[in-house]
Amino acid sequence: MKKIFVIGLLFASVLSACRADNFTALEQQQISIETPGLFSKSSAFQIDFTKMDDKEYSFPLPVGKVLTTDGGSMEIETTKGDAVKAMFAGTVRLSRYNASYGNVVVVRHHNGLETVYAFNAQNMVKSGDHVKAGQTVGITGSHTVFVSLMVDGNRINPNTIIDVRSHNLRRQILTFEKEAGQVTVKAKYTPEQLRERAEKAQHIGYETNDPFRGNSVYRLNLDLIKDWHYPLDRAHVISGFGGKRHHSGTDIKNGPGTKVYAAFDGKVVQAGTFSGYGKCITIRHAFGIETRYSHNSKNLVNVGDIVKAGQVIAIVGRTGRATTEHVHFETRIAGKAFNPEFVFDHNANKLHTGTLQFKKNGSVKRLK
Repeated sequence: MKKIFVIGLLFASVLSACRADNFTALEQQQISIETPGLFSKSSAFQIDFTKMDDKEYSFPLPVGKVLTTDGGSMEIETTKGDAVKAMFAGTVRLSRYNASYGNVVVVRHHNGLETVYAFNAQNMVKSGDHVKAGQTVGITGSHTVFVSLMVDGNRINPNTIIDVRSHNLRRQILTFEKEAGQVTVKAKYTPEQLRERAEKAQHIGYETNDPFRGNSVYRLNLDLIKDWHYPLDRAHVISGFGGKRHHSGTDIKNGPGTKVYAAFDGKVVQAGTFSGYGKCITIRHAFGIETRYSHNSKNLVNVGDIVKAGQVIAIVGRTGRATTEHVHFETRIAGKAFNPEFVFDHNANKLHTGTLQFKKNGSVKRLK
């Protein structure tokens, strides 16, 4: 069984190697070098970033913008004379001029990581100095600074540890494993974090009706939709989707004057009289689909309105091509109608569970 070096023991090992008089001449000269004792007890260790206090982390250039993350380094756009900050607490292992990286600082952190701050106009620390997270270690000399993260001399993709867009530390547990001289990184998330990541991934927003975003497949996890409401209370289906008429929605009925509800939170992108639909409303939802409600006797919302699931948006009617009072309810993705039965159980008037898979060619299926 693989043994993982626990973080408490790791501190002692790294701290013993972080005293100024413990850095060898080579450690004070060479940027990429193994950390003594880091993998002596085990081939793997963990860092729990979920328990790290906000004061224990700082983005190197708080007002900077990450331009690239090529080759395991962040190129950060900034202004001349800006202060370069230590990401975590630690001890300066190297502070010197390098022919390839200019003035460069390397900090060995107590958690096993090392950070590299290159192309400084001036280094503000020297080898052996103890620094806190957010402490100035250098001053920028141009419009860009390069920052790298290392474990045992191996460059680590910054995106693994930092959200380079928001500058925030990723709250996760990372396992660093060394094999054949190379270090690999694996992330472990709590169930709450996994749900949050999934919700963020399927948050398309209101500005586009195309959730594919250049891909051929889009998956919608209905379990992540917290707020929903069936379009009509105590309604029943009088005409289904498809068939010989190529019906583009499902006709559901209760009675004249019945309230029509928004199925989900969203933004009204169409409201008014629309051909055979009569008085019609279309709502775009942040998770990638649109819903349409037509034949209304009265629309109660306007284009641009932000509505909540369960909000009354219209009154049932028979405007347009309709022979009886009802709601023609549609679900659409990237402008194409698909069977609302994939989303709602019409018999129970409830939202289905599970994940739907959509393809650009119009096919839809429910994944097991």
